[in-house]
Amino acid sequence: MRPALITATVVIAALGLAACGFGEEGVSVAENDPNHGGAALFATHCSGCHTLSAAGTQGSGSRGLRTQGPNLDQRIETYDDALFAIQNGGFSGAIMPANIVVGDEADEVARFVAEYAGDEAEESPRPGAQPAP
Repeated sequence: MRPALITATVVIAALGLAACGFGEEGVSVAENDPNHGGAALFATHCSGCHTLSAAGTQGSGSRGLRTQGPNLDQRIETYDDALFAIQNGGFSGAIMPANIVVGDEADEVARFVAEYAGDEAEESPRPGAQPAP
């Protein structure tokens, strides 16, 4: 590889990692909770874009930014949907990186999101589901 290409690759990777998260200081999930590891991973990898109180994350704070991910306090997610989004870069083909965490870490984050997302959500039908009577 040429030095300019290597430098550009390193800069892009550093910017991507910087945008991914900011630490796990605000995680409110107890350390003895089986979802604590997923909360910590979410805080360090997803906090730059997603709000989820249990992980102490506030997203980018601007709904006008293309990088603002869904507020998961206001959105109920299933394990399967969360895992799909992690593996495929979300649902809309927007800017979420695919495989931001992989393997057991992806499973931990998906389980955490399924358990804690939606605390402020109003009940609404999922795509393809029938509304409640």
